[in-house]
Amino acid sequence: MEQNIEQKINCAQTCINGCILGDGCPNIEFRQATSQFIAETSLDQMLAMAEERLRKKMTEPPKWILPEDI
Repeated sequence: MEQNIEQKINCAQTCINGCILGDGCPNIEFRQATSQFIAETSLDQMLAMAEERLRKKMTEPPKWILPEDI
């Protein structure tokens, strides 16, 4: 029964203040990778990465979504 609960949880909304499932989290591998990234990456590096991504996004051509594509 616990697996059904895990599958129904939207982590982006439910766990906004921290994981509510603890070790039963289906995304635990990502949580560990994220913790490692935060521990090993300086804030300056993170800001540079975000700035580069924003620059790339701003220079991308617009993506048109037509009603018949929805």
